[in-house]
Amino acid sequence: MAQTITEKIFSQHLSREVFAGEIIHSTIDMVIGNDITTPISISAFNLSGAKELANPDGFSIVLDHFIPAKDIASANQAKISREFAKKHKLKNFFDEKDMGIEHALLPEKGLIVPGDVIIGADSHTCTHGALGAFSTGMGSTDLAFAMITGGNWFKIPESIKVVLSGKPKLHTTGKDVILEIIRMIGVDGALYKTLEFTGSTIQHLSMDDRFSMCNMAIEAGAKSGIVAYDEITKEFLADKDLAREPKIHYSDADASYTQILEIDVANLEPVIAYPFLPSNGHSISKAVTDNIKIDQAFIGSCTNGRLGDLKTAAKILKGKKVHEDVRLIVTPGTQKILKEAYKLGYMDIIIDAGGVVSNPTCGACLGGYMGILGDGEVAVSTTNRNFVGRMGSRSSKVYLANSAVAAISAITGYIADPR
Repeated sequence: MAQTITEKIFSQHLSREVFAGEIIHSTIDMVIGNDITTPISISAFNLSGAKELANPDGFSIVLDHFIPAKDIASANQAKISREFAKKHKLKNFFDEKDMGIEHALLPEKGLIVPGDVIIGADSHTCTHGALGAFSTGMGSTDLAFAMITGGNWFKIPESIKVVLSGKPKLHTTGKDVILEIIRMIGVDGALYKTLEFTGSTIQHLSMDDRFSMCNMAIEAGAKSGIVAYDEITKEFLADKDLAREPKIHYSDADASYTQILEIDVANLEPVIAYPFLPSNGHSISKAVTDNIKIDQAFIGSCTNGRLGDLKTAAKILKGKKVHEDVRLIVTPGTQKILKEAYKLGYMDIIIDAGGVVSNPTCGACLGGYMGILGDGEVAVSTTNRNFVGRMGSRSSKVYLANSAVAAISAITGYIADPR
């Protein structure tokens, strides 16, 4: 019987054919925790009486939300993870010495492999589906169960096939594709389903684009997002010491889908998600007409903090200055990305333009630190959520956009068209 890529990944893990709707117990290849969620998992692990991790090499802790610590509470949170990692001699523990945002860092380290089953106590764990893996967010106690047993229970999700056609125009990116999908189906349009991205456009989308698309699958309610392995995936993985042997899967031509979405990307403009939902999408043409003044432009996060984003920003900012009324904050996804951006001259351009560069952190995205919005302030941001109070004051507003839009808007002081 025909299967989707998601069904095939679970079938391989169970050594038998399984299909959407089945409730199964599967081994997990990588369990991911961070400085906010892991202490809860550690507490549950200890309360269970467990003494050892079931699969220590398949467990990663990445301190990325409030590192370096922003206050005493965050310092104590990190301390719990540090002590646990040391006690269990955790190989995949990433702190200030080798820091990065978890969903950018782990693929960079070769710890995410095609065909994997991955869970993380962070909703944007679905990012890793860009490498042809099943990856989803769970709660901290679910994480603890996986730490103890090496597996967990899943209801295999049904899939929505997203067929993307055409070559994107300049400054139309994977971020715009996923914002358009969320605009079309809403924040619950893919509830507990897999968004499977296919079509002729895929060959024109970089890994950065694919990570952005899968990252925001959760904003449509999806359990996961996924892109099948291809030459672009192969090139991304070529210089990495992979933790496991890749397992390559492709959906059968006659696989069953609950819905098929078709998008002509060749005619898609950059998309701006207005407050206060990622589904409140509008074209850049409308945003320009609406004359939206901004106080802050933010480029970074697990959605758009990769080298391609910094390259785009630098190209637009070169020889220009950030508007006197605007703060431009740039947060690279990892230290490696930061170093490479300096080497290529991107950071000099950004700083000379008037931008400020922070360490890799999730801080600004969730309104924690490194970019908090004050009362009534407006930001254009490359992050993934624009809920009420998401980046600071409950009276602030966040407009979601791609990196090119954020960069040109930082110069003009208004949301602007980079094309």
